[in-house]
Amino acid sequence: MTIKIAIFIIGLIATPGIATAATCSRINLTRCLDSACAINLSANPSARCQYCGTADAGTPPTNLRAVGTAASKNTISARDLKSAPSDPGERYIWATEKCLSMVANCTTDDVDETYDELIEKSCNAAGLAMDTSKLQKQVTTNTKTQSACTNEITVCMTADNKCGANYSKCTDDAAFDGFFATCAVNATGCTNFTRGALDTIDAARKSTLSATSANIDTIANAHKNTREQKLSSINSGCKNDSDFNKCINTVCQNNTVDNCATDKTIATTLCEFHKTACTKIK
Repeated sequence: MTIKIAIFIIGLIATPGIATAATCSRINLTRCLDSACAINLSANPSARCQYCGTADAGTPPTNLRAVGTAASKNTISARDLKSAPSDPGERYIWATEKCLSMVANCTTDDVDETYDELIEKSCNAAGLAMDTSKLQKQVTTNTKTQSACTNEITVCMTADNKCGANYSKCTDDAAFDGFFATCAVNATGCTNFTRGALDTIDAARKSTLSATSANIDTIANAHKNTREQKLSSINSGCKNDSDFNKCINTVCQNNTVDNCATDKTIATTLCEFHKTACTKIK
């Protein structure tokens, strides 16, 4: 199974440059699932099979029903466990949904690869054989949603080797369609939600590209306006030798006793660069 449910932050779509998703802590995921499926495992090796495997393993002993691990942010609380289904298959699905919401960045793939084997071993300890493929199908059928599929495909689409976080590699519709086809196929169990995911992601792409284009235009226009303002200022200073004469007055005031009343030759020479510059800027 290649299901990859990701927790998608909405800023990923709206803002270019989102960080890549972190990895799942399978240790915390196992701890969370154990809080519902492995109660008092040390005293009952068949616990995982009895709680989250198959009813054929028998009902867990009454005196082993209490939660055996201390409550934490990575375990299902005793209060929530009171509403857990009694049927092992339903309980496993219920625990999966709970734990995927509690342990960040994990997917049903992580559950399959981390916990199915533990249940299988537990059932072997109870002298039973488990059909894990059937168990996986149950989990898949009950955990997929439109939102989960859209998030999953979005994470795939915004990877660096596809559209990129700001969709810069998908300005062309054909490129976008090609990447979407690949990501949709990899999102197992999302067939019924593909159309909705396509509409949502394409809208995000167009919005992001439009915003990027607008930002580029704004920056370009700002530089253009600045250049035009400077040019206007320079041309104004060149008109009637305005800046040249101001330069001479400043030099005379700051460097002569009589304000160049007798001779402006030196000041004129020092300020000649204004006239030279004005001949170059027209």
